[in-house]
Amino acid sequence: MATVIPQKPEGTYTFSSQPRAVPQRKKYREPNPVLQPQNPDGPVQYGNIMYDRRVVRGNTYAQHTLPASAQLDPLELQRQQENRRRAIARKRAKDQLRPRSPDPVEGRKHIDVQTELYLEELSDRVEEADQECQTDAFLDRPPSPLFIPAKTGLDVATQIYDGDLFDFDVEVKPILEVLVGKTVEQALLEVMEEEELANLRQQQRSFEELRNAELVEQQRLEEQERRHREEKERRMKQQREVLKKEKETAEKIAARAFAQSYLADLVPSVFGTLSDNGYFFDPVERDVEQGFLPWLMEQVTTELDRSELGRCMLDYLLRELVSRRVDVYRQLDMDLLMPPQEEVRPRSIEPEVTPSPVNPESGPEPAAINDEDADGPQPVEEDREDVQDEEGGAESAPTPAAEPGAED
Repeated sequence: MATVIPQKPEGTYTFSSQPRAVPQRKKYREPNPVLQPQNPDGPVQYGNIMYDRRVVRGNTYAQHTLPASAQLDPLELQRQQENRRRAIARKRAKDQLRPRSPDPVEGRKHIDVQTELYLEELSDRVEEADQECQTDAFLDRPPSPLFIPAKTGLDVATQIYDGDLFDFDVEVKPILEVLVGKTVEQALLEVMEEEELANLRQQQRSFEELRNAELVEQQRLEEQERRHREEKERRMKQQREVLKKEKETAEKIAARAFAQSYLADLVPSVFGTLSDNGYFFDPVERDVEQGFLPWLMEQVTTELDRSELGRCMLDYLLRELVSRRVDVYRQLDMDLLMPPQEEVRPRSIEPEVTPSPVNPESGPEPAAINDEDADGPQPVEEDREDVQDEEGGAESAPTPAAEPGAED
């Protein structure tokens, strides 16, 4: 920072500043003062020193004294600096609050473009154009007459006849030689041109054949290179898949080994706990318990019900038969005790329906009769036949010969 050395008693004025590197001036000014890098030596401020009161004017050997008003008050200087800082802060905040487009991504930059309907070229140089305008003359100027100098010599005429200056037979020979030579030369040139064109066509055909052969060879080599590249990619892909599978296999083997080592002590305890809780069982035993035993119990219950029903029916039939036999023998006893003149008409044996006793253990008899019930009435018919035979025997046999013990 520049410092002012106080004046010497002699009255001379000197100026000195601390040496520093000259800052490189930027080509463009930063749009946002916030982004401007701060100078480590302080902000560089420029001003017009022609209007600075501290600059000495006039001769340098005269004594000059600075007035007291030229020296700023420290409080005033501090107030000005504070106002300047506040102004800079307000401007910086205003610039930050101003809506602007987002920062460009890396590798790009913002540029100003025209958004008008018709584009126009913008340049710092003002375009200039020169135009001229000439008014018509009031009267046309007449054309200038040709300058014809005055005749000063004499006119002389000369007559030249045919053959005086030109002999056709003599003068025509070189012309004919030239014409004939040029004609022959032109013919030779045309013949040579035709031969050259033929040679060029032949060379072109050979070149085309060679080019076609080279193109075929190039296509073959390209196809071979393509096949080699595809085969290489396929082999690399297969190798990657093999490496991937090997890696997965190694990981699975490692995981399996880790799981086995981890579950070596855990599996027995878990299986023991599950077995104690009843989660593991013998399939044959479970099948017997859930499949065979219920079926067996059902069949046994059915057979027991059938046997119970058969016993009940048999008890009923026996009871019925015994009651009928008792009635028959009672009737026989009454016939034996009655006088012989009285003829007692035998009572018809009809099946009496008596209520069957109800077994409190088995409950009431079922209404439906199974196969065993269907076979039950057969002994009743046989008993009826036996009763009829006995009645017939009782009528034919003498009364005293009948014995009570002949029931069987």
